[in-house]
Amino acid sequence: MRRNTDCDVAIVGAGHNALISGAYLAQAGYRVRVFERRHVAGGAVSTEEIVPGYRFDLGGSAHILIRNTPIVQELGLERHGLEYIDLDPLFFAPYADGTTLFFHRDVDQTVHGMETLFPGEGEAYRRFLDDWRPFARTVKDAFLSVPSPLELGKKFIFGKAVQGDWKRALRTILSPYGEVVDRYFREEKVKTPLVWMAAQSGPPPHEPLTAPFLLWQPLYHEGGIARPRGGSGMLTQALARHIQAHGGQVQVGAPVERIVVESGRAVGVETREGGCTARAVLSGAHVLETLGRLLPEAHRPPGRDGIRVGNGFGAVLRLALREPVSYAASPGREARIGLQLLCRDRQQIADAYADYLRGEPTRDPPIVAMTFSAVDDSLAPPGGEVLWLWAQYYPYELSGGRSWDDISDQVADNILDTFERYAPGTRDKVVGRLFQHPLALERDLGLPRGNVMHVEMSLDQMFGLRPMAGMANYRSHLKGLYLTGASTHPGGGIMGASGRNAARAVLRDLERRKV
Repeated sequence: MRRNTDCDVAIVGAGHNALISGAYLAQAGYRVRVFERRHVAGGAVSTEEIVPGYRFDLGGSAHILIRNTPIVQELGLERHGLEYIDLDPLFFAPYADGTTLFFHRDVDQTVHGMETLFPGEGEAYRRFLDDWRPFARTVKDAFLSVPSPLELGKKFIFGKAVQGDWKRALRTILSPYGEVVDRYFREEKVKTPLVWMAAQSGPPPHEPLTAPFLLWQPLYHEGGIARPRGGSGMLTQALARHIQAHGGQVQVGAPVERIVVESGRAVGVETREGGCTARAVLSGAHVLETLGRLLPEAHRPPGRDGIRVGNGFGAVLRLALREPVSYAASPGREARIGLQLLCRDRQQIADAYADYLRGEPTRDPPIVAMTFSAVDDSLAPPGGEVLWLWAQYYPYELSGGRSWDDISDQVADNILDTFERYAPGTRDKVVGRLFQHPLALERDLGLPRGNVMHVEMSLDQMFGLRPMAGMANYRSHLKGLYLTGASTHPGGGIMGASGRNAARAVLRDLERRKV
């Protein structure tokens, strides 16, 4: 029997994980209300026309991990306006000597290209994929479930995650990913893009226990990379429409000011306009926001101060161009389709991280460039281009007491200057820009200290320890209060697994009448 409440589940924030949870709950027949502080749903998966005629993603852009989940199909998001455009090639890596390396969805095509350039390296790549495909699939399955020790043991030990010698495999899994490539490849031009993609999760290449960030490379070939037509935010717009079509509400411009707690149980939320009472509260906000400011002080859990948010991570320069990008090493359209991995070698990543540790914006940033107007002409006016340059590493706290407001233009110019080495003449094509440095990411998207992963993606904050011990099952310390989003397992990136897993936890408890 339902309690007399305004809704069954009140959801804090409209990021993609929170919306995915809401969609599953609404689809199951529960009354859902979502409260979002910004003027548009989507959080860090949103798209807006920042420069007239140009649609900019304001957060994540490449849809990779979600392609390895059943979320889009289970929720029928195509019926709510989501249209994915598959990208092939997946990755493009140019070098100063004119060498160009393409990674295609098809493994054979990728191997052939590598063999043509670097005999033996293509077959080494095939062997690498074959060796770690079972492990990558097991990691994917682990992401789609609550990370209990029992479940992880079943999947990794009994689920044939590794074929052959477990001891040898474990040595690799526990290694820094920057070293694992040396066990398979000789050519630095092959090692570098693999390592640079692994670095997108945050930890640097030399950090121990990070090899899994590299070892899920086979998933890129299985699920592919895609873009929602109209921008990354079309995923979250489809999710919002799904919720509304199933009787739920998504309210924007409605920041939650407090989670209401009665007798040790979360029973609703308060907003400036009133809020609502609920049988359960699910928060997609940053874990420290949820367990800190939003809760009455007497109900804030001990230990939350031990959650490491880190000191920033990356920055993104978004540019509107009057003409398409033209790479010196590969001027054609093929180079502009997938992710463009602009990194000379592994040393460049190490040097960037060293700058970061000193509190300095990296002087020589490795870059992931994206020009999705090459496949989606709705993003720019006829003949135009959107160019987004994600660079690492950039500290939130700067040395010498400096402020990002004082140095942002200088740092943005340096990122563009670095890109010009690969595509000369780009600066002359710029008609508008937006620079999202760590402080801007905190201000605009609610990402404390500018960490797009919410909390650091190190082993001591992953799986059953994310966001902290005792909360990895998406249930907080309070009855009726649930967590989702990048702060929870499996972490950041556009995957939606956290939203799906959290919805299953809430549904299980609602159906058992525990909340």
